[in-house]
Amino acid sequence: MKPWKVVGWIIPPHQNGSFVASMEKVLDIYKRPYNKDFPVICMDESPKQLIKETRTRIPMKQGFEAREDFEYERCGVANIFLASEPLKGKRHVEVTERKQKLTGQSLSNELRMSGI
Repeated sequence: MKPWKVVGWIIPPHQNGSFVASMEKVLDIYKRPYNKDFPVICMDESPKQLIKETRTRIPMKQGFEAREDFEYERCGVANIFLASEPLKGKRHVEVTERKQKLTGQSLSNELRMSGI
């Protein structure tokens, strides 16, 4: 057993059949065959803190593991946006300095230019 390992999962609320039915409808979308007129596009966005190490790490040597200090310097935040069309094998990744509100038109233009 490895108690430090945890798998994230959405656990449906007790006795909530409508939640489970809605989740099944979403999952059924991924089972559809490829159709160029109605592509299945998956999108995700994630902010990431940028950090820099402030102390030199001590390398591993015989009988001792490598050592790293927990101290770090904050260097801002980056926002990662990903759009993929899994059945076509295409993806588009964009990294920005700040979270941006993408309009439907600008998103559509970005994806069209990237081939999705």
